[in-house]
Amino acid sequence: MTALDTARPAYLTSPITEPAAFKLARLAPTYDGIAFLTAIKDGELPPPPIAELLGFEIRDVERGRVTFAMRPEEKHYNPIGMVHGGVTATLLDTVMGCALQTTLDAGFGYSTADIQVRYVRPVTLQTGTVIAEGTLLHRGRRTAVAEAKLYDEQLGRLLATATSTLLTVEKP
Repeated sequence: MTALDTARPAYLTSPITEPAAFKLARLAPTYDGIAFLTAIKDGELPPPPIAELLGFEIRDVERGRVTFAMRPEEKHYNPIGMVHGGVTATLLDTVMGCALQTTLDAGFGYSTADIQVRYVRPVTLQTGTVIAEGTLLHRGRRTAVAEAKLYDEQLGRLLATATSTLLTVEKP
């Protein structure tokens, strides 16, 4: 008898875990938007991979409004010694999209059509935790408009603002 004859198949010896991205994509259409974000916030569903990668944390969820927090880290830095603008833009884009998501029925999603970001102050490690607030300004049948503001949690200073047009999409 060889080792191959006695070896157990991999699926019997190690648990197979569904990646968070696939699990969220599979379950999202079964939740309305606010319930989906609340389930992530409360730990019933895993955080999206982008949230883990960049360190986003959902703080508050209500209809038409969300707040997220992020603590700047060196991994967020650009070559000139501050948090890369793309990290800031991603956080602002996320809260604007999630503000729309809080109003969506089960089976619907969204996509960003455009985003405009205005940087007011640099974000660094010394800034400490930043708070991003996304607010839905208008929701039509197919498009929506949202705004976001990024603040320094400790001093309340405005760091960046953004506006976005979003498209609502029905999920298959």
